[in-house]
Amino acid sequence: MADDQEEPPLAIRIDQTVEEPSQSDQEKPQNDYVSVGVTVITGYLGAGKSTLVNYILNAQHGKRIAVILNEFGEEIGVERAMINEGESGALVEEWVELANGCVCCTVKHSLVQALEQLVQMKKKLDHILLETTGLANPAPLASVLWLDDQLESSVKLDSIVTVVDAKNLRFQLNRHRDSSSFPEAFLQIAFADVVILNKVDLVSQEQSEGALEELENEIHSINSLANVIRSIRCEVDLSQILNRQAYDATHATHLEALLEESKSLSSGDLHDSGVCTLCINQTAAVNLHKARLWIEEILWDKKYGMDVYRCKGVLRVGNSDQLHTLQAVREIYEIVPTRQWRNEEKQMNRIVFIGHNLDENILIDTFRGCI
Repeated sequence: MADDQEEPPLAIRIDQTVEEPSQSDQEKPQNDYVSVGVTVITGYLGAGKSTLVNYILNAQHGKRIAVILNEFGEEIGVERAMINEGESGALVEEWVELANGCVCCTVKHSLVQALEQLVQMKKKLDHILLETTGLANPAPLASVLWLDDQLESSVKLDSIVTVVDAKNLRFQLNRHRDSSSFPEAFLQIAFADVVILNKVDLVSQEQSEGALEELENEIHSINSLANVIRSIRCEVDLSQILNRQAYDATHATHLEALLEESKSLSSGDLHDSGVCTLCINQTAAVNLHKARLWIEEILWDKKYGMDVYRCKGVLRVGNSDQLHTLQAVREIYEIVPTRQWRNEEKQMNRIVFIGHNLDENILIDTFRGCI
């Protein structure tokens, strides 16, 4: 039986309705509320998404984790996720509570409302997992969760986790490498913060350890910022996929470490002009207004013919002692001051781009116009 067709874990249906917040809860200061992190789980058909979800739902991890099975059809589209269907709308097909404290549900229409309902329904949640079953490209969903005003007080996007099949990944990538359009396998890796390289036991039975290293290099050539975890049947340490804070502007330490690892990337190292990662480094301080116009030309206007999927960086801004972080998913981006530069640090601009048809020379030359 295919991984994505596995039977769900045993569960008991919850018949209770959502309780309205008590008066004491309503009177609590808003800043005492802690947002619940949402991890989006995606992956190519058969890679093992459902295996990962079932592992989490059955494991004795001591965490209260809600798992949302997102059944948006292509005819509905993620835009409908932000529509408030009201009491008459079909929100959730089923809520179930598991013996280990986890909660599982199936969403049909309004994802945003379902998330808010879930947070209200459970007094204490450690995390929320959202498995995308009907959407191949996680970018629109990430955009909704990252910066949607309706969700700011309740939930926050923590990271995107992509499950890939170690045995079939190379075939899936090579089949479309020379194509002008890229399938789920490329896009899901490009948008990932964590890649679970699943079914490594099937590879090691037929090939050497070097084959797995080559696969990891292949993944990093597409997305150098992703953390790759090897697994068998998606049995992973949950601390490696939960609470990554990948979209938290104040969580700059991990971002800086990723950028340091990626600083030597150059388009000269790329095997082809497909989906890839490259990094630009400049030492001169930039004008913040010009930097915003520059990134908007690239992301919004696609002025230089580049299709940027993800972008992360740190900026040295003129007349400021603050390190600024840059993050972008497709057309949505933010540049925010994060902390003061440390005395021992070399102040510079370092930006990593993940996308299609990236041109290092154009990026460097146009970025100099921000100085």
